[in-house]
Amino acid sequence: MPPIDPARPLAVIELRQYTLRPGRRDDLIELFDRELVETQEEAGMAVLGQFRDLDDPDRFVWLRGFPDMAARHDALTAFYGGPVWARHCARANATMADSDDVLLLRPLTDGSGFRAAPSTRPRPGTPAPERLVSATVWSFPPGRADGIALVRDGLLPLLSSTGAAPIAAYATETAPNTFPRLPVRTGENAAVVLTSHPDEEAHRRHLTALRAHPVARDEVLPGIEREQTSGPRTLRLAPTGRSLIS
Repeated sequence: MPPIDPARPLAVIELRQYTLRPGRRDDLIELFDRELVETQEEAGMAVLGQFRDLDDPDRFVWLRGFPDMAARHDALTAFYGGPVWARHCARANATMADSDDVLLLRPLTDGSGFRAAPSTRPRPGTPAPERLVSATVWSFPPGRADGIALVRDGLLPLLSSTGAAPIAAYATETAPNTFPRLPVRTGENAAVVLTSHPDEEAHRRHLTALRAHPVARDEVLPGIEREQTSGPRTLRLAPTGRSLIS
C-alpha cells in the first residue's frame, strides 16, 4: 500500500496501552523508534505518538491512525504479514506482558483529529522533548450520548479558555474490528481528549484553573460525573524523541 497522503484526515485512531515486562520499556522504545515507525507508515498507516507513561514505568502508550476502517484492514494486513514484522516481532513481543488494551476511536468533531505529518518527524536519536501530553479518557454507558455531548460542547471550549486548547479529541469508533488478529476493547462508549503542556507544573496549573472556572465547576464537570460509569482516567505521557505528538 502507498503511504498516507498527509492532507488526508485520519478518521480512525488506535490508542494502544501496553503493559511491559519489568524494566523492558526502553528496549521496546529503542526498537520501535528505530525499526517500526517508517515501516508501518510505508504500509499505509500513520504513527502519531509514542510515550512513556509517567505513572507506570512498565507502560508504553502509542497512537496510530488510518483514513478509514477498510484502509486499517489493508494496512495492518500488509504490515503484520510482511517481512519487517516477521524480522522484529520476537524481540518486540518479548518486552510485552499485555498488548490488548486498545481503544478504537474516531474524531469527536470535524477537525478535532490528527493528520499524518511524517515530514515533521524528528530523526532517530533525537532527545525526547521536555513536554507532557495528557490523555484523559471518560467512560459512559453504551448507547448514551449525553456524556459525549458534554465533553464535546461543554468541556472542549472550557479547555481552550483556561489555557490548554485540545490538540485532539475522540470518541469510540463503533464499527466492527476489521483486523481481529489485534483485539480492541468492545462495548465501550468513551471520549478521549489530549492536551499538551510545557511540563508537569503547567499541567497542574491548568487543572486548577479548569476546576475553578464557574461553568466547569458548577455545570460541566458535575454533568459529566453524573453520566460516567467510572471516574476519568488521565494518562500523563512523556513523548519519545520521535513522537509527532508532543
